[in-house]
Amino acid sequence: MSVEQLKKALKEEKCTFGLDETVKNLKRGKASTVFLATDCKASVREKIIYYKKLGKLNVIELEINGHEVGALSKKQFSVSVLSF
Repeated sequence: MSVEQLKKALKEEKCTFGLDETVKNLKRGKASTVFLATDCKASVREKIIYYKKLGKLNVIELEINGHEVGALSKKQFSVSVLSF
């Protein structure tokens, strides 16, 4: 189910890739949903969960790794965090 949500978001939304850009958007209130790949680092996961506790944030943990997320996103690099 979550992979289908990711595919839909990639088609319909403007996505932000990477932890730094995602955190900037979370601080500004511009991100409402964050996708995390299975191989996302624990420290990154903890940081996103911290922001989830602060406000209205939907965190979706994917069943695929960062390389597969990158391929779905048509990127030539691994993507462990993306948001919209």
